[in-house]
Amino acid sequence: MSQMPQLSACPSCEEPLESGDRFCGACGYDLSAVPARPEDNPTITMNGSVPAQGAPAGAYPEPPSVPPAGAAWLAPGPDAPPPPGAPPAAGVRFDHPPQAEGHPAPPGGYAPQPEEYPAPSETYQAQQPDEYLLQAPDPRVSADPAAQAAGAGGKVCVACRAGRVDDDGYCENCGHAQPRERDHMEQESGPVAAVSDRGLRHHRNEDAFAIGSTALPDGSPASVAIVCDGVSSATRPDDASMAASKAASEALLAALPRGTHPQQAMHDAIIAASRAVNSLAAEPAMAREHAPHQNAPACTIVGAVVTSGLLIVGWVGDSRAYWVPVDRSAPPARLTEDDSWAAQMVAAGLMNEAEAYADERAHAITGWLGADAYELEPHTAAFKPDRPGVVVVCTDGLWNYAEAADEMARVVPLDAATHPLHSARVLVGHALDGGGHDNVTVALVPFPAVPQGAGSA
Repeated sequence: MSQMPQLSACPSCEEPLESGDRFCGACGYDLSAVPARPEDNPTITMNGSVPAQGAPAGAYPEPPSVPPAGAAWLAPGPDAPPPPGAPPAAGVRFDHPPQAEGHPAPPGGYAPQPEEYPAPSETYQAQQPDEYLLQAPDPRVSADPAAQAAGAGGKVCVACRAGRVDDDGYCENCGHAQPRERDHMEQESGPVAAVSDRGLRHHRNEDAFAIGSTALPDGSPASVAIVCDGVSSATRPDDASMAASKAASEALLAALPRGTHPQQAMHDAIIAASRAVNSLAAEPAMAREHAPHQNAPACTIVGAVVTSGLLIVGWVGDSRAYWVPVDRSAPPARLTEDDSWAAQMVAAGLMNEAEAYADERAHAITGWLGADAYELEPHTAAFKPDRPGVVVVCTDGLWNYAEAADEMARVVPLDAATHPLHSARVLVGHALDGGGHDNVTVALVPFPAVPQGAGSA
């Protein structure tokens, strides 16, 4: 069996390789696409000579056998098999010009006749080694490989557009890792919009969001936004954030139309989110024995409910909500207080805010949702703004790059209240331009709430 070309680094991303690698572990580059030296199809030099066997590196080995002196290899006819040891027909020789009909054969008697050879693709396919079976199929055999892969019930590779994506997220044809659905998410629901991105440093997105709109018993509109940030030091942080955001939004969208006060509904929604995350820790005892030192799934949560005259926020952890008025001459405000080491130092008067958040322990959270949380204390607050504005609900992946309220107000587009989806994209882009060190998620909720159907123009 032929061996893979020995490469020291990936031709695509220059990641170091190990002997025997078939795909790049960093970018999924198909190393079999790098052509290897053929062992049985030597290239004839322009002067007609064949490099001797054992030639130095860079020269091709000579054919498997050489005809006896004076013997001639006759050109194979359409039905005649090639003589034993003859080099396989693999193309047209360029060392001699085409022979006119009736012209004597060149010395040695080897007179290939390309027009009588089998099609090059047939010869290649017959000799193709196992390592190259992952290459794109012959278009003459499969005119639309993407349609075939999709018809087989699988996703089609975004790189080669020919292979089916396996259950692990890799293309069975070229080996490329496929983008995950949660790497970048966008949603718009009436006047509310949210965007989440994996960022530039993390291998997956552990943030999640849920947004929606509903109506209160009196028919007035209400908007809901929930944002959660998975705790990376815990197990399954992505599952925790997704479960919490879904449970909280469902609880709010069910309670508000029944007439539950928005602040009470927010408190109950955080309790529901906590239960959803706790349920993820319900594993068999055997699983715990094999991973006794793993933390239970955990995440932070922040949410906002906006009605025609009331703004409610609720949170646990260090995800935040900001108020940014449409009239930028009015002051913005941060609506939440972090459950974090830095916030405790500031509250105790031991450090000022700049000193606390410059400390390496600043982002150590003291409150979260999860089975191993010390004590669940949902925070809620109610506000009655006297002017229109927009509520920014976000994870620390955004506010790390616009921490103070006035800094956040400067990066929020002026038309955020009327174009929330575009503005959410701008805010995520601001975090990515700043380095994108963490997952980034932001939801924008205009105040006062507008009827369903209104949103980005």
